Order: sequence, then structure tokens, then C-alpha cells
Amino acid sequence: MINTESFLAYLQELGIMFYAGVPDSLLKEFCACLTEKIDADHHKICANEGNAVAMAAGHYLATGSPALVYLQNSGLGNCVNPLLSLADKEVYGIPVLLLIGWRGEPGVKDEPQHIKQGRIQNNLLETMEIPYIVMDANSDDIRDSLKRMLSLALELSHPVAIVVKKGSFSQYEPASQNKAPFPGLMRQRALEIVLETMNDAIVVSTTGKTSREVNEIRKESGKQGMDFLCVGSMGHASSIALGIALEQRAKVVICLDGDGALLMHMGAMALIGNSLPKNFVHIMFNNRCYESVGGQATPMERVNFKLLTEALGYREYLHCETEDELDCTLAAIHGLPGPIFLNISTIPGSRADLGRPDTTPQDNKHRFMKSLKELS
Repeated sequence: MINTESFLAYLQELGIMFYAGVPDSLLKEFCACLTEKIDADHHKICANEGNAVAMAAGHYLATGSPALVYLQNSGLGNCVNPLLSLADKEVYGIPVLLLIGWRGEPGVKDEPQHIKQGRIQNNLLETMEIPYIVMDANSDDIRDSLKRMLSLALELSHPVAIVVKKGSFSQYEPASQNKAPFPGLMRQRALEIVLETMNDAIVVSTTGKTSREVNEIRKESGKQGMDFLCVGSMGHASSIALGIALEQRAKVVICLDGDGALLMHMGAMALIGNSLPKNFVHIMFNNRCYESVGGQATPMERVNFKLLTEALGYREYLHCETEDELDCTLAAIHGLPGPIFLNISTIPGSRADLGRPDTTPQDNKHRFMKSLKELS
């Protein structure tokens, strides 16, 4: 197994002093180590993976030293453009060390949204002409491998990649304690209240535990047809919901979003505000962290969403932290024209026995489209 602290120490010995990326479950031990050991000026958790590549380029331009960008392989899609049109040796020639968590590795059980990405990942790197090596728990000579790849990045003036298999890093236990919890609801309880109160609405839920919780709630209630459960496509739930809202104007459309997902493609909010869909309710469950991949903090604590949503054209902004506040808020927005933005403070955590959908994404799509067709 790769010793997590030693891995970071090797990178520092080799002169890697700046780190940027989006947290990944396969890299969560390394991400936790980074968060504790690297100061905030030299480690940035980014809105999306393309931002991270661009920050790495900026660091190199300012210092002449390459940076490390970490990501889940699904994030390759977000950074293809800056890798090819910015960092590539045929453009600016920016050496970057990519650390990629290999979700959907062939032969390893994983969620449906990761299967194709995992299968084509290495072919994609080869098509992009990005040299790579694969590391796993049995890899030897880690320092030499890192040195070789960094030397290659500098020699080529081009990005290189280290692909990391599941279970490669040793467990890392941070010495520092978590911050005191902030006020908020458990997300599943907040979802139960929203879905029960707005039970006739069309629902689009963001990827991850939010959609899993929606699935559990709906299974128990026996009402599943009006929900589109996103798998993958992190950050795009609000755009999917907008596309539906513009065609289903007689029905309320709710986007159930997360703070990290919303941050990833926040530009979608400007389009929502500009489109002014009267039937659109955008609900953010704000636990201020990337809960599913290690609990790293998002920067949402510093964002003034009231000012932001007003500036982007949303007609209403509301915020709540308790069940009573949520009940009153949902009653207050009934009949108000959208787009409406509701910021619900939630605390990290979910049921230990939280299940996963037992149907395929295609099943969900067909059931959802059938329900919408019956509305017309």
C-alpha cells in the first residue's frame, strides 16, 4: 500500500509545492493529508477540474515550477479543453502532474456512471497524448516513479498523469479536529419535508447521496415517476431542470442541488436568472463540504447567496436552518413566481444503511419521460 504521508513528502522533495483539484473518493486519504499539511495558499480545492489545471498553469507561469492537479477520472471531461488548448506542448507547453483516481476500472464493481469512463480513460489519455503510469497498492519505487514522471513533464513541457487504482493509499487520520458543527437539518429529513410538501412537482436531483436519498424516500412512499435522479454529470442538475421547466410550464420544477455541485458549474445560475422560468424552484442543500469524498470544505460559507441570486435575476431568495423554518418557507413560496432560490443549511452525514437505486439509469429515464408524457 502507498503510504499517504510519504507520497506527499516525495512530491515536496521533488519540488511540487502547489496543489489544486476536486476531491475524489479514491484519493480521499491523499486529499485529507493535503488539507492538513499544506497551507491554504498552496492547496486550492477548485470549483471544477478545469479551474485546477488553469491554476496549475498560473503557478507555473509565476514560479517556473510545475504543480499537481488531483481529480477523479470523471473530471477529465471538465479539463480536456485547458489540457489541450492551454497546457499542451503545441500551445503554451505547461508541465502539469495529474493525479487521477480510477473509478470504473474494468473488472472492479462500480456505479453505472463510472463504467464507460473507467473503460476508456487510458485510451482518452493516449488520444490526448498525455503520458501516464498506473499505481496501485502494490506499486514499488514510488519516489522513483514520481521523479521519472515529473522529469518527463519538464522535458516535454506537457502534462503527464499518474492513474491511481482503488485502495492504493494508506489510511490517513488527521491530527486536527473538525470545526464545531453549524446549524442545520439532516439532508434526508429536509428532503422528506420538501418532497411531501411539494408532492406534485417535477423533481431533478443532483448526483450522489442526494439522489440516493430521494430514491429511498420515494420507494417508501410509492411515488417515483416524477423524479429524474442524476448519476454523474455533477453540477448539471440545474441545467437539466431548466430544460424541463421551459417545456413543462404548467408544472413546478424543482432542482435539488448540493453546494459542491452548484459551485462546479455556477454559470448555469446566470442562465436560469436570465430565462426567468416562473415554475422553477432551485433548492440547495448546503452542508459546506464534499461529503461523499472525504468531507473537504467547499468555499460556500463565504458566499452571500442572497446578493448573488438577486444579481443573477432570481425573483426570490430564502434561507432556513430548522424544520419549522422549512415548513414556513415552503408554505410562503407556494404560488410565488420563480425562479426561486432556497438555501437549506444541512449538516454532513447520512443513514448508515442508505441504499442505491435497484433500477438502471435507463429505467429511471423511461419512467420519468412516461410520467411527463402523461401530463400533456
